Amino acid sequence: MAKDASFDIVSKVDLQEVTNAVTQARREIETRFDFKGSKSEIRLEGEALTLISDDEYKLSQVLDVLQTKLIKRDVSLKALKPGKIEPAAGGTVRQVFTLQQGIDQNVAKQITKLIRDSKLKVQAQIQGDQVRVTGKNRDDLQQVIQLLKSADIDVPLQFTNYR
Repeated sequence: MAKDASFDIVSKVDLQEVTNAVTQARREIETRFDFKGSKSEIRLEGEALTLISDDEYKLSQVLDVLQTKLIKRDVSLKALKPGKIEPAAGGTVRQVFTLQQGIDQNVAKQITKLIRDSKLKVQAQIQGDQVRVTGKNRDDLQQVIQLLKSADIDVPLQFTNYR
């Protein structure tokens, strides 16, 4: 009898790569001429990134530098959830970004509905902050992966434990 094949859909961010990207972005901000004399900085505290700068324009420049470094290190920008821009001490502005780890229930339900609507012979079940997809045919599982890669889901997805 054929054994069921399965894989897990997860959303994880490699914090070491984020740390490296933040370090590179800080170094670039220190050396760039347009940031000379400004109070621009990036802080990484756990799973939160805090960007501080003189005004909103410079803050957007700091964010652009950070995003460039994150992309080069294969960290998806979908994992960054922006907070609102708020005034900070010393006439500066601050924006906090949280790194999203795991798939929340609403997105997991959206993924399982998408898989169910595809009419492929697979089952999807939510297991905590991940979704497990099982089926008899490996080709169906490959089609599910392609379907999810082409879908517009607002969290970065990785496919693990493919058996």
